[in-house]
Amino acid sequence: MGDLNIGFIGVGYMGHGMAKNLVQKGYPLWIKGNRNRTPVDSLVSMGATEVKTPREMAQVCDVIHLCLSNSPQVEAIMRGPDGILAGARDGLIVIDTTTADPTSTDALAQELAEKGGTLVDAPLGRTPKEAEAGTLDAMVGCDDATMAKVKPVLECWAGNITHVGPTGSGHKMKLLMNFISMGYASLYAEATVLGAKVGIPPAKVREVIGSSRLSNGFFETFMTYAVERDREIHKFTIANAAKDLRYVNAMADASGITTIMAGAAKHYFTHVEGIGNGGDYVPMITDHVGRLNGLDMEEEAKKGRD
Repeated sequence: MGDLNIGFIGVGYMGHGMAKNLVQKGYPLWIKGNRNRTPVDSLVSMGATEVKTPREMAQVCDVIHLCLSNSPQVEAIMRGPDGILAGARDGLIVIDTTTADPTSTDALAQELAEKGGTLVDAPLGRTPKEAEAGTLDAMVGCDDATMAKVKPVLECWAGNITHVGPTGSGHKMKLLMNFISMGYASLYAEATVLGAKVGIPPAKVREVIGSSRLSNGFFETFMTYAVERDREIHKFTIANAAKDLRYVNAMADASGITTIMAGAAKHYFTHVEGIGNGGDYVPMITDHVGRLNGLDMEEEAKKGRD
């Protein structure tokens, strides 16, 4: 353990915990920070080294993780004048954990291959809580030989690792996963608001559905916000969810299939983003669906809660 130099770009909600686990498992770690200094200073205090540019990181690291918000950010980090491609050398592996556009992933993989490197897509499941605990889900796209190389690194921060297929497969699978989760969010929000409108409070919806076979982990966290108003329960922004749903719909368009549900789910999230509340977290979609229908879901949540 620790014989590879590891880089990490994007030490935010998810990235901090992942990077922390790499340091604690004995890997030398190089990081590049953004505007928020708190996670950067935290990791430096644990022994990580801060670099100024992705190019510098690519010159010293064997494996670089990316944990960013979207494909344009990944493309900028990869292709910029001081980007990873500018400093890439033979054998470099880039693990992109961003929920990204598979078309972009394919193009970047080819560009990195021309420099002698390999792109692995390994998007994430679960939340910042599991990132800190080192028990995230990872959906991995790469060839078998690369999978064997990176698995010990992935095991530092992931508890459930699935090799989905070749490069790009991980990002495609992650879009399917987020389509399901944001579809759940849209459905749960609409059902909860409808319940409130006809006299069944959110607490009762949670009690009945939560004790039935329709319950699941996403329902539990979603309804914890809807009933108890715990803002920290699922720190994934509506803006990021809207982006993922745009990618889902683009993937569907490119494959030529009809996706009525994906289109419908997208509109709730793009509505909230459009009115300037994209920084709200996903369970708060309930409040916005409530407002569209003249209901204050904060008040509705008080009914039958105590």
